[in-house]
Amino acid sequence: MLTPASSATKPDPQDLLVWYDRHRRDLPWRAKPGVTANPYRVWLSEIMLQQTTVAAVKPYYLKFLERFPTVETLAEAPSDAVMHAWAGLGYYSRARNLHACAKAVVDKHGGQFPSTEAELLKLPGIGAYTAAAVAAIAFNEKAAAVDGNVERVMSRLFMVEEPLPKAKPLIRSLTEELVPEDRPGDFAQAVMDLGATICTPKRPACALCPWMVPCRARAEGLQETFPKKQKKEAGQVRKGAAFVVLRADDTILLRTRPPTGLLGGMVEPPTSDWVPDYEPSRAVLDAPIEARWQRLPGTVRHVFTHFPLELTVLFAKVARGTPAPEDMRWTPRLQLHEEALPGAMKKVLVHALGELPGAKGKEPGKKQAKGGSS
Repeated sequence: MLTPASSATKPDPQDLLVWYDRHRRDLPWRAKPGVTANPYRVWLSEIMLQQTTVAAVKPYYLKFLERFPTVETLAEAPSDAVMHAWAGLGYYSRARNLHACAKAVVDKHGGQFPSTEAELLKLPGIGAYTAAAVAAIAFNEKAAAVDGNVERVMSRLFMVEEPLPKAKPLIRSLTEELVPEDRPGDFAQAVMDLGATICTPKRPACALCPWMVPCRARAEGLQETFPKKQKKEAGQVRKGAAFVVLRADDTILLRTRPPTGLLGGMVEPPTSDWVPDYEPSRAVLDAPIEARWQRLPGTVRHVFTHFPLELTVLFAKVARGTPAPEDMRWTPRLQLHEEALPGAMKKVLVHALGELPGAKGKEPGKKQAKGGSS
């Protein structure tokens, strides 16, 4: 449902662009005014920003770019190196798709990103939002990049009563109508900035908004009730056991997960299956090697996108020279920070060892809305 309004109240894209020229955020992946955007950097930032905050992404982006400065260097890199550079950002299928996309750009397009939304959509790991964002920002194509920030802005502007995600097609259509022929890339970034700094989820600063007058939700005093969202059903808790083995030569038993699926290609101490009815008292039966296992008090809890996970942690010490089981390996404890360990497995190791030697900083914050530069 969309509340009708006269054409006189239609938001003017030029009002937003004037505001953007004065208040645009200075972001490491954003080209300066008058400078042509680098498609590789735009694409890389958009993939990293999915489900993750700008503040969290900045240091990862700069470090990743230093290691892989071009799409060619990324395409040529071993998958282990890419996964390690990504470790800590979460949603690891993005890293696998990122690597696959870089290879496709190099192999099929000579290292040049396609300049149209339609061609970008054909690349691995690039969905509707990312294709539109790269096309608009890097190539100035008239495309509507609709992320969580844009959904919030548009749903308030037009008082879109239909809840998300059903409202997505309507919101995209409304956004497309506003994209100007000139400066579509700046328009895309302007709406993102507006949502991130002014039209925020709570307590939006409506008095500072360039679209305050045409905003229907603000006129009704209902801005904080939009966008409407369907209630999500919480995923069922899955349980399992993780096994941390410390060998006498100060090495830890690790393995690499299969390349596909949850945490694909990432590194972990061995774990059992993760199932709702896992019985911790029988965890020792899933242990990777014979040892005097000690069940540590408490559990490690980690929330994935679709379900929460609770892991019982078992710890054991074994003699120097103990062989690693098939498809596993011993890694020096002081080099654990060099492994592509996801956040959940870092928690497991900290639970067992007290600290993760060499680790710096905290896990990056996650945001609820997909995509965009919030």
